[in-house]
Amino acid sequence: MAQNNNLPKRSEVDQKYTWAIEDLYPSDELWQKEYEKVKEMLPRVIDYQGRLSKSGEILLSFLQLSDEISKMLERVYVYANQKYHEDTASAVYQDLSNKANALSVVASSAFAFATPEILTIPEEMIVQYLHENEELRPYEFYLMDILRLKTHILSGEMEGLLADAGEIAEASGNIFSMFNNADIKFPEIKDENDETVRITHGRYGQLLESNDRRVRKEAFEGVYATYVSFRNTLAASFSANVKQEVFFAKARKYASTLERTLDAANIPVGVYTNLIEAVHENLGLMHRYITIRKKLLNLDELHMYDLYTPLVGDVKMEVPFDEAKDIVSKGLAPLGEDYLRILFEGYNHRWIDIYENENKRSGAYSWGAYGTHPYVLLNYNATLNNVFTLAHEMGHAIHSYYSDKEQPYIYAGYKIFVAEVASTCNESLLIDHLLKTTKDKKEKAYLINHFLEKFKGTLFRQVMFAEFEMITHKMVEDGESLTSEALCKIYHDLNVAYFGDDIVIDPEIDMEWARIPHFYNAFYVYQYATGYSAAIALSRRILSEGTPAVEDYIRFLSSGSSNYPMELLKTAGVDMSTKEPVHQALQLFSELLTQMEELMKEE
Repeated sequence: MAQNNNLPKRSEVDQKYTWAIEDLYPSDELWQKEYEKVKEMLPRVIDYQGRLSKSGEILLSFLQLSDEISKMLERVYVYANQKYHEDTASAVYQDLSNKANALSVVASSAFAFATPEILTIPEEMIVQYLHENEELRPYEFYLMDILRLKTHILSGEMEGLLADAGEIAEASGNIFSMFNNADIKFPEIKDENDETVRITHGRYGQLLESNDRRVRKEAFEGVYATYVSFRNTLAASFSANVKQEVFFAKARKYASTLERTLDAANIPVGVYTNLIEAVHENLGLMHRYITIRKKLLNLDELHMYDLYTPLVGDVKMEVPFDEAKDIVSKGLAPLGEDYLRILFEGYNHRWIDIYENENKRSGAYSWGAYGTHPYVLLNYNATLNNVFTLAHEMGHAIHSYYSDKEQPYIYAGYKIFVAEVASTCNESLLIDHLLKTTKDKKEKAYLINHFLEKFKGTLFRQVMFAEFEMITHKMVEDGESLTSEALCKIYHDLNVAYFGDDIVIDPEIDMEWARIPHFYNAFYVYQYATGYSAAIALSRRILSEGTPAVEDYIRFLSSGSSNYPMELLKTAGVDMSTKEPVHQALQLFSELLTQMEELMKEE
């Protein structure tokens, strides 16, 4: 399919390049019928309120009804939104998407009583129900995980009070979001073509990647000058958000905000601290990377605004989609015949929506509903980077395929802690294959740089964010104030430690904390780094050990959320309670740095 600036309308795209959305519903009319069925069934949910402790049979009946409604609602929601993503200008699918979203909110409200009510059932009674009722036993892990948090649940009156306080607690995050997305305005600068452009959140990343250093510098200074002018307001917003996290942690009898947040997935605090310590033990590698970047850019001084411009120009490879499929399948060959069988099933049975069309949603993702195959949305444009995107998204899709196939609905979805493992493992295997087979030095340098940038952004940068969160939350827990001066100093010192002596830590970067939305979702970003480390460790094991490692890995992919994330990763041979997976990942980073240094010598 030719790629050009005149994008086809959705109706003009050949069906073979589109996903088989009809496998969810053959028609909108059938979607409407199931949508109405969910609406009709939801009132039955409230009949169970106040009755879940009466008997094992009633509890089972409720859980089965929950599964039945949730499966249908998932299909309704996914179909409506995927059809909307095919053509976001379609009024028909805007309407379907809005209706599905609204129905999802109604369903969440209807089921809201269930977890608090289950928590009131004595554990010995749950155990008795499980013993007496064989059909209830598949729900054992689900029920016991709810009861695990019982020590942090308060009286009914106090729970009501905390629920009422929840909306107020969201205020700081909502205020920041409104400020950062609607109110803040950045200055205009001249781009590479001497044309006036206004800096926006969307353009900022592109401007920092510019080959023109003046553009990078002006964009960098323009963004942070804007944030600096609001530094006290932003510090107050950030501080308020941390304070509400501390309040809820104390109210729920946790030793710290970090412990409370990690406990949701039963993650020990040591996983978080080990991650930071392991990276600190290897910061010399990041400093080596900075030295390489400075040399390749041929700069007397490397500045913070020089961190994102490409070291190696995009290799001008035209990779047609059929060739991309072949490259990815060869790269993933170490995962074995069954994995490749599923990969080709996705290729050959239209799991993938391949090319861009007019008004199609941008980017890429994998999604789907239980009971049907996964789907992958791409906007494929024949670059090498897009080949990696195909491998990445098919990693998500095949993870979902295995989990859906082997797990009942309640355990089919996997937790955020492991969500990026399969996709990143695929990328790691693919780049290993490409580095072993490419003969072109520029292409090899491009591939190495691609992976080095992944390490910088997903491991080092996210761990620096995680350390900033840990320090600031601890300060509030200890009764200290988070002024703009204190926050800027913490952030400045972290940049000095992480980036080393071969870069100028420009004062503007001290304000970067003020523009990171993830900081309003406490202790979330560390999962990018742990998932990345686990994926690299798994890919290394697969390449070195072969079949036994593959069998363990497939078992992990098939487990969904049937156990805690840490335990599931152990089945694949990765123990995130130790520093070893992070050290293994950083060993690969070291090897890639060495390869890049050797290529530089040959120039």
